Amino acid sequence: MVKSFRLLVGLIALGWAATPAAAQSDYPSRAITLIVPFAAGGPTDVIARIVANHMTSTLGYQIIIENVLGAGGTTGSIRAMGAAPDGYTIEMGHMGTHAASVALFPNLAYKPDVDFEPIGLVAGTPVVILGKKTFPPKDLKEFVPYVKANVEKLNMAHAGVGSVSFTTCLLLNHLMQVKPVSVPYNGTGPAMNALVAGQVDYMCDQIVNVVPQIQGGTIKGYAVGTPERNPALPDLPTSKEAGLPDFQASAWNALFAPKGTPKPVLDKLTAALDKALDDSYTRKRLLELGSDLPDKARRGPPPLAALVKSEIAKWTPVIQAAGPLN
Repeated sequence: MVKSFRLLVGLIALGWAATPAAAQSDYPSRAITLIVPFAAGGPTDVIARIVANHMTSTLGYQIIIENVLGAGGTTGSIRAMGAAPDGYTIEMGHMGTHAASVALFPNLAYKPDVDFEPIGLVAGTPVVILGKKTFPPKDLKEFVPYVKANVEKLNMAHAGVGSVSFTTCLLLNHLMQVKPVSVPYNGTGPAMNALVAGQVDYMCDQIVNVVPQIQGGTIKGYAVGTPERNPALPDLPTSKEAGLPDFQASAWNALFAPKGTPKPVLDKLTAALDKALDDSYTRKRLLELGSDLPDKARRGPPPLAALVKSEIAKWTPVIQAAGPLN
């Protein structure tokens, strides 16, 4: 009787021990939630939907986008960090949520380089200096002195403290030594709509969000903050060509999972992302938006982990040098 009882207990324990491994091997067995910590229609959201569409076909289960807004993307990041580490909740983070946030929010509730499991880099997104259609300066050489002379009556749009649009324009304003009125919006999409409508004067935004508007003439593009011109907007000069070489600003988007997500699950997500970035149609859509797609050497968890650490080190002194925030 005692032996039978011990055998039963052993079998039950063995079953419990095997369950997590079985769950990992069967992953995924239901829909996956992808948290986008910004508004629908913005650059992070657009990139997330393009990549999620292909990853869905690879994984065999729907990846559902959930836009969780607030605090420059940190609200969504906090939610992702606190989710069950089972691979069914992941996040599309970016330079703002997983690098600049460290300096922007001294009491940040998470450590980007500690509290997440990196899945992989998705795309780089160069940042463009923009003005409303009727903004008087015709190029960046006129833009800088005009803003400096009229800063008290100008305003700058952004998607909230911590967003790429805020952080990169913080750098721009610091270089120009100005501090205009900043107008926060609940996402880059609404901020862009305000710029198109002429309700704000200028902003900085990821190229993914601006190509159609610049090509259509509904806003002005002054320069792209990368060493080389972007194929999506070949006529747009670089910041160096335009006379402001220190404005080097390029964001990035990447997938993260909660800390403790099992490696077999992470491996499946990384492989699915890798297939998406190799797919010709997915690549075409991302490249048309102006994205910089990572080569094989920059893909996967280790390169992303290194990128997060290097970006925290890069943006912290920039933000601290800019002084008190608006």
